[in-house]
Amino acid sequence: MSEFTRVTEQPSRYRHLEKMSVHEILTNINQEDKLVPLAVEAALPSIEALVEAIADKMLSGGRLFYIGAGTSGRLGVVDASECPPTYGVPHGLVIGLIAGGDDAMFKAVEFAEDSKEEGWKDLEKHFVSDKDVVVGIAASGTTPYVIEALRECRHRGIITGSITCNPNAPVSKEADFPIEVVVGPEFVTGSTRMKSGTAQKLVLNMISTSVMIQLGRVEDNKMVNMQLSNEKLVDRGVKMLMEKTGEADYEQAKSLLLKYGSVKAAMEQTVK
Repeated sequence: MSEFTRVTEQPSRYRHLEKMSVHEILTNINQEDKLVPLAVEAALPSIEALVEAIADKMLSGGRLFYIGAGTSGRLGVVDASECPPTYGVPHGLVIGLIAGGDDAMFKAVEFAEDSKEEGWKDLEKHFVSDKDVVVGIAASGTTPYVIEALRECRHRGIITGSITCNPNAPVSKEADFPIEVVVGPEFVTGSTRMKSGTAQKLVLNMISTSVMIQLGRVEDNKMVNMQLSNEKLVDRGVKMLMEKTGEADYEQAKSLLLKYGSVKAAMEQTVK
């Protein structure tokens, strides 16, 4: 069995950060950040396998859950919360759960990530079932809140995935579809909100975007189902509708868009 190495806690490649100029700090952070996309690229086969499993379940009426603690949990909640306005899917189709509850989005809740019971309890509140997929997010790969939740899911026949930044991490052992994006030591030792957080954000972008495309929420390269929640998005929608239908009058296109609520719905009515 491969040995677990906590790469995320290894010492920074840089010493005496306090003696660096601002230019040196920024340059060195940028040099480290450049490593992240390469680490994500190496994990693409694992990401692809998880996306296909999620899309299959969601096309059959299932949901996607993200579960994490701290920065990892916040990233999952953000990705989930952006799906309804971006793709017009109902709230509750993609759900983000964070150790400590909603309050933990804004202020750290002490020891919440250490609970071995609360992760599954949080999932139970949403009546999670084997129709769904649960993805645990943990930069270290050792978070009890996440590991135990995935373990319970597997006992109950629920498909699990994981996103971590350590190789052979404990969380990976509880995932049917583990993703390990090993970005190396952080610029500030152990500060996984940096490269590890960036890596997790990139992977979450890939997962939700590719799944939504598989669900038919994108046409060509356009967000034709986006919610019209502000003037910028209304203007974007009007221009999409004009392009798609050949409608030359901006106000007429806007009237149709607002009447039917989305570019896709307006296009369908126009075709009729």
